[in-house]
Amino acid sequence: MKLKKIALMTVLLVIPMTGASAQKATSPGPEDKSGSTVVAAEKSPADLAKAALAAHGGDKLKAMKTLVVKGSLDLNVFNQSTPAAFSTAISGEKYSFIINSPFQPLKQIYDGKQTYSSISGFTLPPVTSLGFPLLPKVGDDGYTISTLADAKRRKSGFRITTPEGYYTDFFLDEKTSQVKGYESSYEYNGRLITTSVEIDKCLLVDGVLVPEKYSQRFDLGQMTAYASFKAKEILVNSTLADDVFAMPK
Repeated sequence: MKLKKIALMTVLLVIPMTGASAQKATSPGPEDKSGSTVVAAEKSPADLAKAALAAHGGDKLKAMKTLVVKGSLDLNVFNQSTPAAFSTAISGEKYSFIINSPFQPLKQIYDGKQTYSSISGFTLPPVTSLGFPLLPKVGDDGYTISTLADAKRRKSGFRITTPEGYYTDFFLDEKTSQVKGYESSYEYNGRLITTSVEIDKCLLVDGVLVPEKYSQRFDLGQMTAYASFKAKEILVNSTLADDVFAMPK
């Protein structure tokens, strides 16, 4: 049981910086002069992605140099709740991700050339390749915007696929175009892990709308785990110390 919990804790570290999708309300379309209902044209995935980017800061989000998020984490595995603290720092493709937990602490760093993990023989998918950190990549070369596979969600969502093949399905609020949730899948030790996120609250920081409170669900086949995140400090374009992305000696 303990070994399973340790493995699970290490898997639960692909933190969304943003799942249930928002329910899209339906209403009759406008009528033309003849009295017939006019059906509004469905937005393309590219249009939806651009709207989401604009809703979260647009040019300010794309121009963002650094993002730091620190806060608390409650992890529920096997009906046992474990409190912890998390810290994420991102600068371009570089990142540092830390979980301080009495059960299983973890630190993973990418300095632009190599990846370090405090757990020997284990590394997570890049923090910058899943979830909210993908949104500023909208319009960039190599990042593909495509239609969702789920036909019921296509009108309010889109998929971003990274050059490395990681993907995230984003689901938007119909009125605001803000990201309300996302889903993604990746492999861990030959097992397919599916994670879904629901965003409860965002915070506007220096013109960038960043997820502040969100819940995450992890489906691991025979078991499901839940995590609740609450950011206590969010910094946009702050100056980072030189050692933030330094490889431990």
